[in-house]
Amino acid sequence: MNVPRRLEQANDNAAAFWLGQARAHGWQTRTHELFTAVRCARTPDDPHRILITRPYAEPGSLEAELAELMAAWSTLRFTLEDPYGGLDLTGFGATRLPLMPVMVREPGPVAGGPRTLPYVCEAQGGGSLTVDEATDGGLLAEAERTIVDGFPQRARQPWTRGAAVPERMLYDPSCRIWLGRLDGTAAGACLTYDDGRATGVYWVATLPFARGRGVARAVVETALAAAHPGRPATLVATAAGEPLYRRLGFDDRGPTCWWTRTAPPARAKA
Repeated sequence: MNVPRRLEQANDNAAAFWLGQARAHGWQTRTHELFTAVRCARTPDDPHRILITRPYAEPGSLEAELAELMAAWSTLRFTLEDPYGGLDLTGFGATRLPLMPVMVREPGPVAGGPRTLPYVCEAQGGGSLTVDEATDGGLLAEAERTIVDGFPQRARQPWTRGAAVPERMLYDPSCRIWLGRLDGTAAGACLTYDDGRATGVYWVATLPFARGRGVARAVVETALAAAHPGRPATLVATAAGEPLYRRLGFDDRGPTCWWTRTAPPARAKA
């Protein structure tokens, strides 16, 4: 039996996460043997998302397929994740972002063992830190706003309820939303997505007033303890988040290359 490597499990989880968002929003998708694409369509120029999920032998052939897809979808802006690093999308008018590590935590308990929700502990520097699962529309809205403003998601600011995380996501059994409060005020959040093989951690965010207080660690640890601790956990780490994830037991399974096109491609001159 061909068992996917941890890297491919991380890729598959990210693809499942974006397909889950597509179902919740009603977006068009395409699933290919080498990639998954989501036609994000909150607005006509919303960036489309493409995730390369398997190694490819011929970068040029894959680039041609991507060009065909973008033409069919009238893609203006996009973000593409390539964990194999062989594509060159400068000809698409895209910019390569700094490399980020794909990280995996092997199955196992977190420090402190199982967590009873809501989880309550003392924040660094004092104060009460509470982490709970967002299970209704009001809590989801708090978590969504925390993610949009804390991550931050610039394209979603100012925050509009349901634009980033629609309420339908509450009814996707694979998706769970986690909200941390500092002295009762929303301070941090993240999402986890379980596809049956791995649990992905997404959009870990802390609001500026709460940074340095242990909020992100408490939120992620609680999510890991409560959301299928018997499965590997996966994520893509920013430079700011990588030290925390290493302390939580994640290790690097290779860099991923992100390409982004933030403006429509220039038209060829007649």
